[in-house]
Amino acid sequence: MDLYEHQARQLFDRHGIVVPRAEITDSHKEAREIARRLGGRVVVKAQVKTGGRGKAGGVKFAADPAAAELTARQILGMDIKGHRVGTVMLAEPVAVEAEFYVSYVLDRAHGRFLAIASAEGGMDIEEVAATRPEAVARVPVDPAEGVTASRAAEIAEAAGLPARAVDVLVRLWQVLVREDALLVEVNPLVRTTGGQILALDGNVTLDDNAAFRQARRGAETDGHTDPLEAAAAARGLTYVRLDGEVGVIGNGAGLVMSTLDVVAGCGARPANFLDIGGGASAQVMADGLGVILSDPAVRSVLVNVFGGITACDAVAEGIVRALDTVRLTRPLVVRLDGHNAARGREILDARRHPLVEQATTMDGAARRAADLATAA
Repeated sequence: MDLYEHQARQLFDRHGIVVPRAEITDSHKEAREIARRLGGRVVVKAQVKTGGRGKAGGVKFAADPAAAELTARQILGMDIKGHRVGTVMLAEPVAVEAEFYVSYVLDRAHGRFLAIASAEGGMDIEEVAATRPEAVARVPVDPAEGVTASRAAEIAEAAGLPARAVDVLVRLWQVLVREDALLVEVNPLVRTTGGQILALDGNVTLDDNAAFRQARRGAETDGHTDPLEAAAAARGLTYVRLDGEVGVIGNGAGLVMSTLDVVAGCGARPANFLDIGGGASAQVMADGLGVILSDPAVRSVLVNVFGGITACDAVAEGIVRALDTVRLTRPLVVRLDGHNAARGREILDARRHPLVEQATTMDGAARRAADLATAA
């Protein structure tokens, strides 16, 4: 489960990572009062579960309470990459001397965590990672050993972070472990002109499998859910929206996660996680395709199914029937493997839909879907 920024900041504060004072609201009128309580000058930030808010106009400075009300009015209701802004956070501004990037992320391929850090944080960190990868340190972390002060010092030195960031690295690891997180990220971590180290923004993904240990999560969520996730939930689909352009449908969480990794390895970004489980009926496929095609960011769709309890010919029948009810507007790549895969491929070939093509391997299907998405 992805957290909103204000929820991530609450976790940071709970574990001793310093964050500027802030409050949230869904009312532009209340924004004026919050700004007054925070000293007048504030940064107004859209609370949506996606990146790129600043470049989309979802993060703005307000010089006084009246400007804070006006700015909140402008941001509330905005659409940022398909996410409607229902809440804004007003935070104290700080005088920034330098920006850094730090995170811990699960490295599934190697059964460990990876510390990723850079002395060049901020909005352009993705460009830095792409154009100058040497500026981003990637340090493996053994889960059994964790991040001690000495290990944190090694990470800080590798990334060129100031010595004062070592304590933050230790505490950020504590957030990851104690909150059952799969990802914790601070971007930017800043040094103020007064020499203080602060977390200005946070990104946290919690492991849903550990929900039984984290009873407070219900109190940390709010009613402003992504509309596509809400639509999928209403249809009984296991769907999570991501920030990409290749829609993904698979049967089984493990297979879907592997598919996401392979798509990313082919140079594209997955647009979602959608697990249809063992039921690939026509209605399930129609519902799944309908949700994915409603995402304007999607440029191609990949269906990756391994036939087991549900045979591939039944999956193919479901796809064919779904195509009769859902208007396919983007290319669909299908990979069927396992029980009755040959028969399933024949059924799809017989349908002869101009936007549907098949691949025999997961790598081949992901590569084709990625090529179609990036060429669109």
